[in-house]
Amino acid sequence: MNAKRFFGSMLLAIAAGIAAVLVYTTIDQEEPTYIVQETPGMQYVKLPPAETVAPTDFIVAAEAAVDAVVHVKTKAYREGSGNPFYDFFFGYRDQGEPAPVLGYGSGVILRSDGYIITNNHVIEGSEEVEVILNDKRSFDAQILGTDPTTDLAVLKIRENNLPFLTFGNSDDLRLGEWVLAVGNPYNLTSTVTAGIVSAKARNINILRGEELSIESFIQTDAAVNPGNSGGALVNTRGELVGINAAIASRTGAFSGYSFAIPVTLVKKVVEDVIEFGAVQRAILGVTIVELDADAARKNNIDNIAGVLVTGLRQNGAAIDAGIQVNDVITAVNGVPVNSPSELQEQVSRYRPNDKISVTINRKNRVIQMVVVLRNLEGGTGVVEKPGPISALGASFDELTSSEKRNLGIKNGVKVVGVSSGKFRSEGIKEGYIITQINNRSVNSLKDIERIVEESEGGIYIEGIYPNGLIAYYAIEL
Repeated sequence: MNAKRFFGSMLLAIAAGIAAVLVYTTIDQEEPTYIVQETPGMQYVKLPPAETVAPTDFIVAAEAAVDAVVHVKTKAYREGSGNPFYDFFFGYRDQGEPAPVLGYGSGVILRSDGYIITNNHVIEGSEEVEVILNDKRSFDAQILGTDPTTDLAVLKIRENNLPFLTFGNSDDLRLGEWVLAVGNPYNLTSTVTAGIVSAKARNINILRGEELSIESFIQTDAAVNPGNSGGALVNTRGELVGINAAIASRTGAFSGYSFAIPVTLVKKVVEDVIEFGAVQRAILGVTIVELDADAARKNNIDNIAGVLVTGLRQNGAAIDAGIQVNDVITAVNGVPVNSPSELQEQVSRYRPNDKISVTINRKNRVIQMVVVLRNLEGGTGVVEKPGPISALGASFDELTSSEKRNLGIKNGVKVVGVSSGKFRSEGIKEGYIITQINNRSVNSLKDIERIVEESEGGIYIEGIYPNGLIAYYAIEL
């Protein structure tokens, strides 16, 4: 390429570049022009400017909740490992004080006179429960009742004029609605996080070890961590809509979703425990699965809505009312149910002997049935609160004549098992033989039940271990 051609090409390139810059600058600075193509018959409406939506304010809800959410600390005792060979050859020996096992969680004050709700898994197996208020006051708590099927427990402290949360309505929660989670994560004091309702009536199979468990969780993305269990889920008005119970995580820490027990279940459990001392669980008596397209096609069902009945409990409420296998339950008292968890939640709101209206789709024919709900035993009566002997946390067996003769005693009842309860917390071991309670002779389990039921405040136990060691225990009831 000669010099003239080279410099000519360069001049052309420079000129083109300058032209491009000038065109770009002009386009960038000019106002855009919009061409509207009018369509015959089309009308144009002038809309008012959109209203500015105020940001959601969590302050009122947070301030209402933090004082009503408590820190729950628990203590259980783990026995030291024994040596059965030593005991066999050298006789029973005292293995020292049981080692304390500490736990923590959260709870919510529901009444000014000290009634508190928490998760059953927070206090399960505990011998001592301490409640710490947001103002740092501390109280010993009594476990009034538990319900493993919903993972709820009711506590009571002796105090009045306490701040408390009012019940909201979890049925009114909508997907996308803002909620706050309040609790004590990682053993910290009250912590507030925010999120939205992601799903309702969620079953995560976390209570699968419990017969007739009820899982109908509110799913949110509010951050919840260990220690939040038993804490409050509140709406932006500061009303209680759920009790935080679980998280979805591969690590044990929050990773996106948390789950709360709806307040409709919470309210029922609390009312039952306070009124009856035990939860009055109503049973419909059906085995059910979710109705999907395959099941609907197989059973010639046109409308894919409801839950499919696959089995019936003999002498149960459903079979007595006329419900049949392959029926589809679509509503309870007019409330639609589209999953097993939704049906379980609806039925759990009622007590045995309550009447409910059940809507059935039977071969594409809608039928209304009145069902009288039953209890677990198949009756309609009230389930009694477990007797005071259950608080001892022990199982017993009567002595044989040879055992009495070898120990040189005339009467007694042997402790054959110790679980969570008063006996373990006082250090009573398996093998201990109770000879007297409150200076009254003990010969049978009925004797123990009668004396304990008649005692107020506590009992004084006298007895002997198989190696001849005489021991005395004072137990507060």
